[in-house]
Amino acid sequence: MATNETLRERKIAGYTVSAGILLATAITGLLVLRQVTENPRTDDAEVFANYIGIAPVVSGPITHLYVADNQQVKAGDPLLEIDPRPYAYALEHAKSDKTTLEGQIGDERRILAAKSSAVDVAKSSADSAEAALHHAQAAIEQAKAEVTNAKANVERAAAEQSYAENNLARLEPLLKKQFVTVDQVDQARTAAVTRTQAAQQAHAQLALAEASLDAANAQYRQAQADVSGSNHGVQQAAHSVTTLAPYTGQLGGRQAAIDTAQYNYDNTRVTAPFDARVTNLTLSQGAYATAGQQIFTLIDTRTWWAIANFRETQLAHIRPGMEADVYTLSRPSIRYRGVVDSVGFGVTPDAELVGKLTGPGLPDVQRTLNWVHLASRFPVRVRIENPPSDTLRLGESAIVVIRGETSQVSSPSH
Repeated sequence: MATNETLRERKIAGYTVSAGILLATAITGLLVLRQVTENPRTDDAEVFANYIGIAPVVSGPITHLYVADNQQVKAGDPLLEIDPRPYAYALEHAKSDKTTLEGQIGDERRILAAKSSAVDVAKSSADSAEAALHHAQAAIEQAKAEVTNAKANVERAAAEQSYAENNLARLEPLLKKQFVTVDQVDQARTAAVTRTQAAQQAHAQLALAEASLDAANAQYRQAQADVSGSNHGVQQAAHSVTTLAPYTGQLGGRQAAIDTAQYNYDNTRVTAPFDARVTNLTLSQGAYATAGQQIFTLIDTRTWWAIANFRETQLAHIRPGMEADVYTLSRPSIRYRGVVDSVGFGVTPDAELVGKLTGPGLPDVQRTLNWVHLASRFPVRVRIENPPSDTLRLGESAIVVIRGETSQVSSPSH
């Protein structure tokens, strides 16, 4: 009996232990499930950083190579130098061209000033000719007035001569009859002679006035010719005045050539644009660098990310701003603090599910039935805070744990 009781107790104890183990396993499984749900994790992750290819802007042999492969550099550190002599010569040539052009502009300005002075002289001559023309016109008017006055004098003298001669003709017959005295006849004869001389003098004055009028007309025509010649001289002088536009318009092009040459010369020395690490350097000093052709790569060490691929069923528990832990396989004992930057919104569709979407026509959907559907994975970008510059490597494997709901609850900022 005792033996049976002992066996029964042992069985009960075994059942109890088994039940306890099953219960503990279930509780542990639930806790693990809760932990994995609230704090998603994945080992499908890689360390990532921005990188650029260093390609020179100008071509030429590399005279100095200041870096080695995998070397850490700071922003502004020299990377390489291309032979600057051809570009220095081009810069001096561009400056010389501009200086020559400026000298030509100075010469043209002096010539232009002389031509402008000639225009002023021609204008002054034209003004003098205009004044002479007006003076000649006034002389003509004066001569015309003198001719008119002389004609009036001629007419008056002719009338007086006629009267004197008629008076003498009346008195001479009366002298024989002694109706008049000899003195009266002599006075009449003297008056007739005087009036004849006055008439002749009036005719002479008229001829002189008419000659003056002819001279004034000739002077007026000469003045008109002088005015026409002076105006032609002004036009000719004005046409000979050149403009500086063809020269000054070239200044911008010459300055652009200098700027381009200076730009090329400055780019013979290549410096690091940011803190980085040199990689994929496969050439040495003396190699010929071609403009636009990549020489080596710079990895930007200022910011590092872990690109983690999470199942789509986990994305509901991942939001930007959540804290995360990042572990690398090269240093699994070191934990890097991180923050979720963004959650991916697109991956390449599975052609076996949605068919081929590319090409013309309709989608090509396969007539198959998949009993097992694998969850798609979307990339989650986790920014590593305060990353070390000498331990992280681009492309190394990583494990990412999102400190999701529990982190959000415990954080005083939420």
